[in-house]
Amino acid sequence: MKSTVIWTIGEVAERFGLATHVLRHWEDVGLIAPDRDSAGRRRYRDADVTRVAVIIRSKAAGMSLDQIHVLLAGQTDERREVLTAHLDDLERRMAEMARSREMTLHALECRAHDIATCPNFAAGVADLLENPTDTRPDFGSGHTITEDASR
Repeated sequence: MKSTVIWTIGEVAERFGLATHVLRHWEDVGLIAPDRDSAGRRRYRDADVTRVAVIIRSKAAGMSLDQIHVLLAGQTDERREVLTAHLDDLERRMAEMARSREMTLHALECRAHDIATCPNFAAGVADLLENPTDTRPDFGSGHTITEDASR
């Protein structure tokens, strides 16, 4: 018979480098549901720890907690819809990263004093210049782009 390891919230948090309040929040929003002992302390089993790892990996891939909730608990059609949208987002972000990589590689070797004046480097942002609202990455709320004249 295979034994089951029981983890405390502190042990799970330490294992994954999380604050314990993160695990409590994930429990509050229904992503995890560890058992409780007779004193009310959370007790994580192997399946709970695996679920935490899935949440961490999904967040690292850019999924929101709502998307992760559907991934873990959603019906098949809803899960398929969320995962399809996530794949589309991953493709967009990977293409953006590939463009950024090419621009960075060029900038490392470019002899232009002001990199923005280099025609080859500028080609990497041509899509933004032509149609800024369709291709601009979503930086999220609270982020603004400002021009700093001192630079």
